[in-house]
Amino acid sequence: MATGSPKGGSPTLDAVMAAIQESKEDISRQLDAKTTSIQSSLSKIETAISTLADPVEEMEGRISANEDNIKDATTHIGSLEKEVESLKDKVDDLENRSRRNNIRIISLPEEAEGRDAAGFLERVIPEILEVCDSALVSNLPPSSFRSSSQLSSSHAPGFAKLNRRDGAGGWSPHTSDRYQWLEVDLGQQTTITAVATQGRYGSSDWLSLYLLMFSDTGHNWKQYRQEDSIGSFPGNSNADSVVQYKLQQPAIARFLRLIPLDWNPSGRIGLRLETYGCPYTSDVVSLDGSSGLVYRLSPGPRRASREAVSLKFKTLRNYGTLLQAEGEGGLGLSLELERGKLLLLLRQGRTSSSEPRLLASLGSLLDDQHWHHVAVEWRSSHLNLTVDKHTERVQMPAEFSHWDIQQLSVGAVQVSQKPEVSKRNFHGCLENLLYNELNLMELAKHKEPHVTVVGNVTFSCAESLSVAVTFPGPQSFLQLPRKAGASSSGGVSVGFQFRTWNKAGLLLTFELPQEGGVVWLYLSEARLRLQIHKAGRALLELTAGSALNDGQWHAVELNSRRGRLSIAVDKEEGGSAQPSPSFPVTIESQLFFGGCPTEDDRQECRNPFNVFQGCMRLLTLDNQNVNLIMVQQKQLGVYSNLQIDMCGIIDRCSPSRCEHGGLCSQSWTGFHCNCSESGYSGATCHSSVYQQSCEAYKHNGNTSGHFYIDVDGSGPIKPQLVYCNMTEENTWMVIQHNNTELTRVRPSPGVNQHSVQFDYSTEEEQLLAAISQSEHCEQELSYHCRKSRLLNTPEGSPFSWWLGGPGPGRVQTYWGGAHPGSQQCVCGLQGDCVDPQHYCNCDADRMDWAEDSGLLAHKESLPVRSLVLGDIQRPGSDASYRVGPLRCHGDKNFWNAAFFDKETSYLHFPTFHGELSADISFLFKTTASSGVFLENLGIKDFIRIELSSSTQVLFSFDVGNGPLEVRMESKVPLNDNRWHRVRAERNVKEASLRLDELPVATQEAPADGHLHLQLNSQLFIGGTASRQKGFRGCIRSLQLNGVTLDLEERAKITPGVRAGCPGHCSSYGSLCQNQGRCVERANGFHCDCGLSAYTGVFCHTEVSASFKSDTSVSYTFKEPYELSRNSSALPSSIYSDMTLRGENVTLSFRTNQSPALLLYVSSYYREYLALLINKHDKLEVRYKLDSSRDAEVLRSRVKSLANGQLHTVTIRRLTDSVSVQINQNAREDFNLTSDGEFNAIKSLVLGRVHGADDLEPDMARLASLGFTGCLSVVHFNSISPLKAALLHPDTSPVIITGPLVQSNCGSSASANPYAAENTHNLSDQSGSVGSGQPLVNAIRTDSALIGGVIAVVIFVIVTGLAITARFLYRKKETYRNQEVKEVKQEDGPDFPFNNQTDSQSVSTENPKEYFI
Repeated sequence: MATGSPKGGSPTLDAVMAAIQESKEDISRQLDAKTTSIQSSLSKIETAISTLADPVEEMEGRISANEDNIKDATTHIGSLEKEVESLKDKVDDLENRSRRNNIRIISLPEEAEGRDAAGFLERVIPEILEVCDSALVSNLPPSSFRSSSQLSSSHAPGFAKLNRRDGAGGWSPHTSDRYQWLEVDLGQQTTITAVATQGRYGSSDWLSLYLLMFSDTGHNWKQYRQEDSIGSFPGNSNADSVVQYKLQQPAIARFLRLIPLDWNPSGRIGLRLETYGCPYTSDVVSLDGSSGLVYRLSPGPRRASREAVSLKFKTLRNYGTLLQAEGEGGLGLSLELERGKLLLLLRQGRTSSSEPRLLASLGSLLDDQHWHHVAVEWRSSHLNLTVDKHTERVQMPAEFSHWDIQQLSVGAVQVSQKPEVSKRNFHGCLENLLYNELNLMELAKHKEPHVTVVGNVTFSCAESLSVAVTFPGPQSFLQLPRKAGASSSGGVSVGFQFRTWNKAGLLLTFELPQEGGVVWLYLSEARLRLQIHKAGRALLELTAGSALNDGQWHAVELNSRRGRLSIAVDKEEGGSAQPSPSFPVTIESQLFFGGCPTEDDRQECRNPFNVFQGCMRLLTLDNQNVNLIMVQQKQLGVYSNLQIDMCGIIDRCSPSRCEHGGLCSQSWTGFHCNCSESGYSGATCHSSVYQQSCEAYKHNGNTSGHFYIDVDGSGPIKPQLVYCNMTEENTWMVIQHNNTELTRVRPSPGVNQHSVQFDYSTEEEQLLAAISQSEHCEQELSYHCRKSRLLNTPEGSPFSWWLGGPGPGRVQTYWGGAHPGSQQCVCGLQGDCVDPQHYCNCDADRMDWAEDSGLLAHKESLPVRSLVLGDIQRPGSDASYRVGPLRCHGDKNFWNAAFFDKETSYLHFPTFHGELSADISFLFKTTASSGVFLENLGIKDFIRIELSSSTQVLFSFDVGNGPLEVRMESKVPLNDNRWHRVRAERNVKEASLRLDELPVATQEAPADGHLHLQLNSQLFIGGTASRQKGFRGCIRSLQLNGVTLDLEERAKITPGVRAGCPGHCSSYGSLCQNQGRCVERANGFHCDCGLSAYTGVFCHTEVSASFKSDTSVSYTFKEPYELSRNSSALPSSIYSDMTLRGENVTLSFRTNQSPALLLYVSSYYREYLALLINKHDKLEVRYKLDSSRDAEVLRSRVKSLANGQLHTVTIRRLTDSVSVQINQNAREDFNLTSDGEFNAIKSLVLGRVHGADDLEPDMARLASLGFTGCLSVVHFNSISPLKAALLHPDTSPVIITGPLVQSNCGSSASANPYAAENTHNLSDQSGSVGSGQPLVNAIRTDSALIGGVIAVVIFVIVTGLAITARFLYRKKETYRNQEVKEVKQEDGPDFPFNNQTDSQSVSTENPKEYFI
């Protein structure tokens, strides 16, 4: 808008303001429009975002869910794989059971395939297994029941049926004792799966404990045992309730016998019972030693992935060939009984002269006339041999890789269509002989052409009756009258067979007609001995047999006929004798077998030996059999604590409970493991005696050396011998192989490549476990070349490579120092190869020698297994290689720790499986007085380790025998925030607990108790399932059965628990010796030896040097008025204050020189401290702390210090008080008369002192002599001058002149330091290798001439010394005497030295003597 103006058209102020306002409004309108537009756009964007937010959020959820699903699926796949393996085992077990029960699964239905297979089998298997549960007793007639006795006809055994009220409501014997029994005849072979008991109706009579026996024939009973140990069953607590017990393994028998062990103390034995099961059908044959079956397979290819043979057998003989499988060329396998064990043998050739090779041995006592199940399963590379419940996996020899069975022979071997009659043939019964599910016995019955019957084979089991009697001890005995086998022929004839595990015990005793005469036939040191005694004197002693405690049956014969007495074992006569005619050997009236009655008023039986524990059978008196069934029925003889008609021997060493190759031996009641050669300890050789790593050895205070390490503790991997290098901050484990030296390549004509294999000193499993456990591993790989290329070729494929990693290794095409897969050497990685166009120095292909070396540090590629070198055949090519030993450091398991900061915090892991053996070890530290370290629960069983008080650790568990506790008491508090080690072990013999290095506390397990620890909950660490009594503190290196639990990884995802646990110096700081300082590390600690005169990993290695007369080590202190010094690169032990009010000086020396100056400290003010050996071989300490006065001399009383032996001197001064101690002698205390300040110290000198012109003449003369000998661990206050000179000469203020040789001459073990020094020097020389000639013969001289010269020289020296001594004695009286007094001073905070109560005042001579 334009407005008019009164003058010259100039706008007025109002017009300008109006224009501005209009512009503002216009701008405002534009801004509003823009803002509206932007807001509209933002609104659209927000709408779009909100529209997209839900899909994005939904997509994120889906992704997260998919990730979870993937994790779940991965976990599920893993569990399915385990489940499939488990189901395979179940199917195999089901097949075995189905064979016994005539149930056979041909295949699964189609709907059961895939993922439904598991559910199908879980439904079907119980149905199949539980069909065998029919009541077996309720419908039997009364004639099927027998008993030892009955109270009355209404208490007869036929009334003992469950829930019946007939008669008196059940069976009760005439007398309630442990010799009663109730027997049931089921009428046929039956599978028995459960037994139920009930008391006698309407009475107070019931059983509370009983034994179960089974038999096929009504004789030769076998006791049923749970877990191979528990023999008794819990019964009833009243007369009406029913207690049913399901047998863990079904029993197959016709006869059942129940023996009461305990009953209601207010009543009698009373019983009603029922058994459950189903009929058992089988095919049986009987072989007589000359008969058998031969099955010939059809010719043609039939190689299957699995072939199997199974059968059952029973026999009374402990030897015999049971089964032979033959293939082409006579190659075959055989199963043979030998001494009651079943051997799997490899046979090559059909001739009997070929020696078989033993592949496996399983089972024991298989000649007990009871059925034993055998199965042999062939797979591609291995074979599974099963005897009863125990299976052994056997790796098959290479010759069996293409082996096919052509013929199976059972029993007698057929040769040329005629059975071979041999005592080695099997004699007994066979049942259910199956080959790949084919019933060979059924084929034989039907006379199928593939099965040939050899000899007299009957399709039934003919068993001979053999009644045995068991002497379980300790009150066991059998008393028989002589009339039971009386003979008119006179004399004595007694025979029997026995078997036992005991080395000693009485077999037989009887009195002689002559008064006081007695015969003892007994075992001693497993030999049979016969002794005749009269009036306390042995008249005769005979011996026979040896090693008779082997569990085998041994036949014994005692005969006294026609004046001749003899004993024989197993038909081999031992001793014989001619008794006196006036003292014939005949039986007075009674014979006692196994022991004597506890109450024998007539003293007819005396037993000075152990009782017999074992079995006997086939007893004869005067060649007439003793009817033991009549004995059982109490119609003949007297007995106590016997088990008649059974042999209750148990082989506790088969299978052996001794682990890791421990040797098992046994007695009747227990077994023992000899672990001496196994490398393991404990009752079952379970726990390793070795540490699991070099790191662990280091923290036990060990130094470098060869050690056995056991990487998995109690696991299956054997210990291995390695070298532990503990000289560095890291502890290195070194594993050697067969060629660690630099080796020249010598190509073979016509061979383009040179290949070399490396064999390591440890086994494969040990090697890989050691690498896996270590934090870092490395191996040097070097190649020295001249016109020999290494990796890079024009076409890209390398000339050379190496194989590394597990097994034979994988091909690796990189070299030491480079990265895996790079096909480079370290120079290519660093860019400094001699030819920039190549990645290895050797690939430059030059005539000059080059080298490519470096460390391989990728653990997955280690160790180096082999090396292939390719470019070695060209003219002019030359090369050498070196593969160093495998070196590893760090132990990931040793420092794996977690910190629990609350009582309610815990870590959980999968269930711990330690059924028969369990060992748990860990370290803990805490300030709490109690808390549970570990707990795992089962339905009834549990295992727990806890800190029960500030001084006690408690290990408790229950395997079904009731809780068992092992306590360990410490004399020091355990809540001291220091590491304490706990080691707990539980096995079938005992439980043990060890705390730190205290003696082991043990508790024996019950002899016949439950064995298996059955747990099912999660394993809780640092707490319990109830979240009560949790542990507050640190737990480290937790291992269960040798497996380390990763506490740190689990702690990272668990609230209330932190990974790792610092603070190790409180526990391990004491390992840092000699003023070494413990420094914390994330995982562990190390010792800083900067302030120590020693060196080494624990500051324990002495620093020693040999000095010659012209050797000098001068250490310079700070210059006066020096303000600063660059000390960043200097050791922390090389500085000291300039003015001292006290010193602490220690050193060790060895010399034959006297006088000699050991140490000299000078001052800028002409003051000094000197430590010397005077001419009398005594130690003197000279202090001159006032330049205006003479030196004060402190002389020790200890003599003979220049005798070539090692001596240690300690000098401490605080102002004017000085103490001196030499070796282990009493400390000597002195007082100085000066003011006690050592001002402006200048230097410390060891050896010859140069520039000593300003010293008194006698000191100057002594300083110029130097020192010849050894100085070690020299320490002056906070500095170590000798250490600085030897280890830090370039960075320390030291000046060395003359020869200074580091050696071990200061070691107390070094008797001759000079010999040690010479050996050290010779070992450093290059040139010729030792020729084997003794070094002492290197210089040949005329000994007679030298001897004469030495004699003359000695005479001259002695004469001169005598004259000089006379002169000095007269001269010294012209000098002024100065006296320095010894004082006694009370200990106090200002006097840090121990006071000597026997100090005496001595005067010192004037120091200005001359020493020559």
